[in-house]
Amino acid sequence: MESLEILRRPIITEKSTALQERGKYTFEVGRDANKQQIKQAVELAFKVEVEGVNVITMPAKWRGPGRRRSKTSPWKKAVVTLKSGHKIEFFEGV
Repeated sequence: MESLEILRRPIITEKSTALQERGKYTFEVGRDANKQQIKQAVELAFKVEVEGVNVITMPAKWRGPGRRRSKTSPWKKAVVTLKSGHKIEFFEGV
């Protein structure tokens, strides 16, 4: 997998913003990506050192009213912990 296929987008929510203060950043990643690939992609893309990666598979959800209900696709989320002294400038000021 290429680096662009591994890191899809950053996740910016209240909870993920609070985690940034502790050096943890949240990304949506490809469903086939593993921890080693995610670590390499973050280090290559942002020029930082990664201490650890936690991966969560988010289940599909039902959306919509009544007969028009449809199911969203499951997706994978990664919480990346950086070594002390490192931070991703891309997220600062968001």
